[in-house]
Amino acid sequence: MDRQSDEIVAYYTDRYREDLRLAARPQARLERTRTLELLREYLPAPPARILDVGGGTGEYARALVALGYRVRLLDLVPAHVTQARAGHPTVDADVADARALPEPDDGYDATLLLGPLYHLPRRADRCRALAEAVRVTRPGGRVLAAAISRFAGPLDFAATGRLDDRMVEEAAVLLTDGRNDARLGFTHAYFHRVEELLDECRTAGLVDLVVDGIEGPAWIAAEAAAHGPMAETVFTAALRLARVYRREPALVTASAHLLARGTVGDPSDIGRDRPDLRA
Repeated sequence: MDRQSDEIVAYYTDRYREDLRLAARPQARLERTRTLELLREYLPAPPARILDVGGGTGEYARALVALGYRVRLLDLVPAHVTQARAGHPTVDADVADARALPEPDDGYDATLLLGPLYHLPRRADRCRALAEAVRVTRPGGRVLAAAISRFAGPLDFAATGRLDDRMVEEAAVLLTDGRNDARLGFTHAYFHRVEELLDECRTAGLVDLVVDGIEGPAWIAAEAAAHGPMAETVFTAALRLARVYRREPALVTASAHLLARGTVGDPSDIGRDRPDLRA
């Protein structure tokens, strides 16, 4: 593994419990609820074959297996794979890098990339991961790729009362740079604008692209209200607005996460066989 991969494995092995994440904060609860709703809407009907790349401990994979899908999970972190295999229902899982998938061409009806893109600071690596997802998905199949919004970190810090001078400076840097400063938390990562996410998906050979904001614009209100008497009322309102404003261009990047959905074109399409891997 390279240094970047080592950092990710160390973070999720020694510092962070991914298996607890989606049940914790209001933002994460919104993320889980809306992601599952979007997966049910966008994926082909069961028993379609789904590849879950960067699937973590198997939260989404298990939900899809329960719905009747045939799911294979790949993740960079060995501890995640162990947890995914041990959960119920069981998940077929192995260790792998999103940039070099150990899977045959056209082997899946749909491929999920719900974690890898923001862990790849270099555009070339993100395009490579997307191109790999396209390669292993049959023509006409779908690729769903998640990204963290460029504005998620500063908005989160503001909503939870942690916005200090250093974070304000980081917010200004992120406007043009997009790269997370690991000293402020998380790992080295990349936070997207919608147009960047669309460009990378097109470079990989995806067509018919749409981008949804996952948590909606009111997730920060749910975070701010999390420990008060109106917590569940505000959470419910945030969820309702996430559904209404899912594709409103002026509000999509107010979500903490973005979800791009694209269709795999014919193998002769420009970009599928020779993706642009410029940094």
